[in-house]
Amino acid sequence: MDAMRKEELLARLVTMLEEERGQDASSLVITDNLWLRFRALVNVRPPWPAGEEFLAMQDELLQGLIAEAGVHDIDEAEPSSLDPRLRLWRGDITTLAADAIVNAANSQMLGCWAPLHSCIDNAIHTFAGIQLRAECARIMAEQGHEEPTGKAKVTGAYNLPARRVIHTVGPIANGLPTARHRVELASCYRSCLEAAAAEGLRSIAFCCISTGVFGFPQREAARIAVRTVREWLDSHDSEISVVFNVFSSKDEEIYRRETQLPIA
Repeated sequence: MDAMRKEELLARLVTMLEEERGQDASSLVITDNLWLRFRALVNVRPPWPAGEEFLAMQDELLQGLIAEAGVHDIDEAEPSSLDPRLRLWRGDITTLAADAIVNAANSQMLGCWAPLHSCIDNAIHTFAGIQLRAECARIMAEQGHEEPTGKAKVTGAYNLPARRVIHTVGPIANGLPTARHRVELASCYRSCLEAAAAEGLRSIAFCCISTGVFGFPQREAARIAVRTVREWLDSHDSEISVVFNVFSSKDEEIYRRETQLPIA
């Protein structure tokens, strides 16, 4: 994206967001960096309606940023020698052009409200655009209660290169998973696969569900993920391609062992 156009879009969007929010806007993030101000403002923006001008500029900005970062096809993910239906890819899930990417959501299912937080929920909502929180809010209002752990909801992906986002609420283990937590984590993977199959999707990219602030130990979570996915694919005679998306070197090493890929 042209640097001048990027600055122009950000300046106008930040102004619109600050005017919409009112006097408390300046307290969200103290910085002259327009991107950080924009991101902080959309992170805390309620699912209010937005005008066509705002949406057009936001969409141009986000699509330009994602294209600049580089969109990746699932064929770039390394196929597993354990099971050719499984792949491993390390990178930013918001740039992955799978039929569906999985978001590790909270029970409100409205995205992360912490300005500039580094969680995947924050990143997905930021780069999808404000339309994603609005759709989630409609779904949750119709449901009338918080999302149970281990279930899944499907939404559009908006400005992301994926076709759909599948949101699932993982167990909060705080480093000490119980038998119930293990069952709930497995349920997350099954629910997401069932949702993808119901939508007729042919590929799905899983993040490392519950291993961030929810505190499920990474190695055990990966073991549950790989086992559950393979069992589901076998029992449904499914040809869905499953990508395990990792971001850290530690998670990559763990998933390489679990999928029998060479360790770098």
